[in-house]
Amino acid sequence: MNPTLANPAASSLGLAQYWAQGDAVSHAVAYLLLLMSVASWFYILSKSWSSWRVRRSAAALESFWNAPSLDDAIAQLRRSDTENVYAPLAAQAAQAANLRANESSLNALADPGELITRTLRQEINRVSARLESGLTLLASVGSTAPFVGLLGTVWGIYHALLAVSASGTVQIDKVAGPVGEALIMTALGLAVAIPAVLAYNAFTRVNRITLAELDAFAHDLHAYLTTGSRIGKQVAHDKD
Repeated sequence: MNPTLANPAASSLGLAQYWAQGDAVSHAVAYLLLLMSVASWFYILSKSWSSWRVRRSAAALESFWNAPSLDDAIAQLRRSDTENVYAPLAAQAAQAANLRANESSLNALADPGELITRTLRQEINRVSARLESGLTLLASVGSTAPFVGLLGTVWGIYHALLAVSASGTVQIDKVAGPVGEALIMTALGLAVAIPAVLAYNAFTRVNRITLAELDAFAHDLHAYLTTGSRIGKQVAHDKD
């Protein structure tokens, strides 16, 4: 015998029935969870691709100092740095080191070492802001999605209790179905939140590694542009 025919209530259970019985609040919660899921997954996929390219270009820092000149090193780094994380730092620092006195520029009148330091700091801040963009979204989705799902669950249980109160009798088949369907909202909230939290932790770790490498690279650039380049010029002048 078909179990569906034996138990007609079983045929009425399901997402379609729950959606049909839901009101504006239930639908709004479902749409909100869907929007949060789409936004977080869009960022997760795009940021994963960007982070992979950044980590791949980090290997070019090892060969940067093996270039015959600073211009060649920057050009080589630009070819490898497809995300423009490391190359702009070297290019802007080199431009600041070669700045000449100019009546229309306050930077040209500043101490070269201080100008290079300020330029490197500005570039690091720019890269840091770029790497951290979107993390607030993932953190917000990861922290609020379970509560949004819980709101849908509470609202569904509230309507189930109203139905029981209106009928005047408590029957398990009339309570279990609506309550079980309402709990689906909690599961959906967790399904939205868990990937966002895991991605947030992963991207935070990648950003921390990238910023540490960028800070070390900036320190080496500052040392070279303030002392190493001068020593090289002095040696070349002595040979002449």
